[in-house]
Amino acid sequence: MPFNDVREWIDALERRGELKRISEPFSPELEIPEVTDRVCKAYGPALLFENVPGFDMPVLMNAFGSMERMAFTLGVNDVNDVGAEILEFIEAEMPKGLIKKLKLLPKVKRLSDIFPKTVRSAPCQEVVLQGDDVDLDRLPILKCWPDDGGRFVTLPVVITHHPETGIRNVGMYRMQVYDKRTTGMHWHAHKDSASQYQIAERKGERLPVAVAIGPDPITTFAATAPLPEGIDEILFAGFLRRKPVEMVRCKTLDFEVPAQSQIVLEGYVEPGERRVEGPFGDHTGYYSLEDDYPVFHVECMTMRRNPVYPATIVGRPPQEDCYMAKATERIFLPLIKKTLPEIVDMNLPLEGVFHNLAFISIDKRYGGHARKVMHALWGLGQMMFTKIIVIFDREVDVQDLGQVLWRLGNNVDPRRDTVFVDGPVDALDHAAPLPRFGSKMGIDATRKWPEEGFTRPWPEIIEMDQDVKDRVDAVWDTLGLGETP
Repeated sequence: MPFNDVREWIDALERRGELKRISEPFSPELEIPEVTDRVCKAYGPALLFENVPGFDMPVLMNAFGSMERMAFTLGVNDVNDVGAEILEFIEAEMPKGLIKKLKLLPKVKRLSDIFPKTVRSAPCQEVVLQGDDVDLDRLPILKCWPDDGGRFVTLPVVITHHPETGIRNVGMYRMQVYDKRTTGMHWHAHKDSASQYQIAERKGERLPVAVAIGPDPITTFAATAPLPEGIDEILFAGFLRRKPVEMVRCKTLDFEVPAQSQIVLEGYVEPGERRVEGPFGDHTGYYSLEDDYPVFHVECMTMRRNPVYPATIVGRPPQEDCYMAKATERIFLPLIKKTLPEIVDMNLPLEGVFHNLAFISIDKRYGGHARKVMHALWGLGQMMFTKIIVIFDREVDVQDLGQVLWRLGNNVDPRRDTVFVDGPVDALDHAAPLPRFGSKMGIDATRKWPEEGFTRPWPEIIEMDQDVKDRVDAVWDTLGLGETP
């Protein structure tokens, strides 16, 4: 069953030996991030900082910080299972006959669990602060790196609605704290919330915004998912949870927030208002530059009586966000393969911070096929940010970086096999010549075909005779040479 709230999640992680309680006092300014960064680099446990000087709530860090914890949180043995479940729903056929109809009933039940459930009262509204009583300084908000522009809310679930259609969008965007009632709103130009804000701005209207901090963990993860525009992340969370997300009406806004949240901020973003935001030590491992961004005004802050403050630190990989993004890669790969069925596997390596490198294996069927896949991927949602795409033949294990680099070095003629295109790039790409616009590179590392103009013989890969391998395997354990490679 899914975890109803953060406390249940903490207890479950602790029972599994996946969480460490920290009683030593550590400040949220640099100290908690430093401890967490060291633990992330050591592939360590979730951390609950219970003694945060000046604050009456603990800070939860690194709770998503391994593929095992991601699978456990999502209620599966392997995150790939989630992608298979999504694909099964998409490919469901009209049943013929009683037996097939009965087999469809669990899917119908699962579908009914997608839709959120509205409740009249909620734990997230046990304490209500409005107007001048709102004080963000009551929250142990982190300053993660020495040159950060200030303290940042790093794990916010930001909820907006389209000013014209009313369609809900849920995303995750860092929020720099300016004072006790205002923050930045780091909406990149390519994001759905930024588009909604632009529409409201053209109409001269405020855009209402609610921010949930610490809803149930699956809803937090769903806020990071690269769903197509117009698809409600709360519905996606319900699918992943196999149980509806409970929602409650805001105190000051005409829409709903996750009822099991630890803390909720209600407010608005004013049209035309900008303020310098940043720098911020980002997931690229570099400080993202300061720039002008919209300003979020908090009019109401609600919370549980004894809340937990969930947060994260980003920086040079590996960090907690790496595993959230890696889970996204595995979950959405089957959907990408529905559009591009020739794709066999995909690896967005941690070291490439997800939008810099993509290694793709394909079932190559014709000359130029690798180039077709490159361009198709650049046209798929957030894959447009991928700076370098490398295409391999189907037998290449793109999860094995050693094999990837070996094939890349051997199979590529740089002039012939490299493609450059111009287009939108991630706002965090500091190497681009212009903000949000630059070049991308595709590399065809597949075996070259005659119809691609390759007329030389293509050599075979070195392999030992199978009979010899079997003979050595049979006596290996007696040789005292360790495990067979």
